[in-house]
Amino acid sequence: MSLTRQILLAMTAAILLGSLTQRLLLIPDLLSDPVWQEYLHYILDDLLAHGLFLLGGKIFIASLKVLVVPLVFVSLVCGVCHLRDQGSLGRLSLKTIVLYLATTGLAISLALLLATWWEPGSGVDKTTGGNYVPPQPMALIDVLANIFPSNPVQAMAEGRMLQVIVFALLIGIAIGRAGEYGERIGSHFNDWNEVLMKLVTLLMSFAPYGVFCLLFTLFAEQGIGKVGDLALYMLTVTTVLLLHGFIIYPLLLKSLSGLSPRIFLRKMRDVQLFAFSTASSTATVPVTLRAVEQRLGVKNRVAAFSVPLGATINMDGTAIMQGVATAFIAQAYGIDLSLSQYLLVVLTAMLASIGTAGVPGVGLVTLALVLEQVQLPVEGIALIIGVDRILDMMRTAVNVTGDAMVSVVVARSEGAIDQDIYNNPKAGEQK
Repeated sequence: MSLTRQILLAMTAAILLGSLTQRLLLIPDLLSDPVWQEYLHYILDDLLAHGLFLLGGKIFIASLKVLVVPLVFVSLVCGVCHLRDQGSLGRLSLKTIVLYLATTGLAISLALLLATWWEPGSGVDKTTGGNYVPPQPMALIDVLANIFPSNPVQAMAEGRMLQVIVFALLIGIAIGRAGEYGERIGSHFNDWNEVLMKLVTLLMSFAPYGVFCLLFTLFAEQGIGKVGDLALYMLTVTTVLLLHGFIIYPLLLKSLSGLSPRIFLRKMRDVQLFAFSTASSTATVPVTLRAVEQRLGVKNRVAAFSVPLGATINMDGTAIMQGVATAFIAQAYGIDLSLSQYLLVVLTAMLASIGTAGVPGVGLVTLALVLEQVQLPVEGIALIIGVDRILDMMRTAVNVTGDAMVSVVVARSEGAIDQDIYNNPKAGEQK
C-alpha cells in the first residue's frame, strides 16, 4: 500500500473512532454500573485519547519540528552558496514575495465575494459565542526589526524562521565568496543536507501512525465540530478553500509555467495530508521541501528559499478564513461594509500575512487586526472559535499547496526545475 493510502486510511479510522469515542463519553448512563462507567471513561479518555494517542501525536509533531530549523538552515545555505550569480538572489526573492502576496490578495478577494453572496452570518445568535480577548499583534516597527537576528543561536532555538532565513542567506553568500575555503565548507553542508533529507524520508514512514494519533485525540475532544448556526460558515470557508486549492492554483500554475497541474496535485497529496493532520505549515516544512525538490524537480537554490519563506508569510488559507469571518461577523451584527472597507480588508490581510509571521495563533491575531481596521467588534471572533480548529487543518493544506506552486513557478522562470523529474509520476515516490 502506498504512503498516501496508508495516511488516508489512518485519517479515516481516526476521525470515525475519535468521533465515536467523543459520543460515548457524552452519554451519561452508557453503563448501568457506575464503577464500569467510570472504568470506561478511564479507558477511552485518560488512557487512550489523553494518554497513549496524545503522547504519540506530540512525539510525531516534535519529530517534525526538530527537523525544521536545521533543514531550512542547511538547505538554504547550500542553495545560496552554490549560486553562480549571487546577484540573481534579489530577483528570485522579489518574484517569490510578489507571487505570495498576489495569491493572498486573490484568496481573500474570492472569500469576500462568496461570503457576501451566501451571507453565512445572517440570523446568527450573537450571544452564543461567549467572551473572547484577542492576542495583541506586534507593532509594525518591531515586526520589521525582528526579521534581522541579533543572536542566531537564540533565533534557531526559538524557531524564529525569518531570522533563521536571513542568517542562512548571509552565511550562504559569504561561503560562495570565500573561494577554496568556502568550497570545503559548502561540501560539508551538502553532506548534511543529504543526511537530513534521508531523515525526513525515514520519518515519513511513521506518518500514518502519527496522523492517527493526532486526529483521534482531536476528534475525541471535539467530535465532528460544532455545527448548527455555523454550518453555512463552515461550508463557505471550505468551498473557497477548495476553489483556491484545486482551481485557482492549477490555473496559475498552468498559465505561469506551462506545467501540468494534474501532475502537481497528484504529487502534493502526501504533503497536503501531512499539513491537514498537523495544522502547521512550519511543522510540514521538511515534508514540503522534500516533495518540492525530489518529486517536483525544483532545484535546491529555489526550493530552500521559497518553501520556508512561504511557511512563514504565505497565508492564503488563513486569508480565506479572514475574509469569510469578516463578512460573517459583519452580517451577524447587522453591519453593512462599504466597498472601501472591503478593499481595506484585502489590503490589511495581505500586509498582516507578513506582519504577524511567526506569532502564535497567527490566524486569530491577523483576524483581530482586520476587524479593528473596519470597526467591527473583535469579540465576534468568539462566534467561530468552536469550529476553527477543524478549518485550520484544511487551510494549512491550502497554504502548503501555495508554497509548492509558487516554488515551481519561480523555478520555471529561473530555469531551475528538472522537467523530467516533474513529469515522471514515480519520481521521489515513497512506498
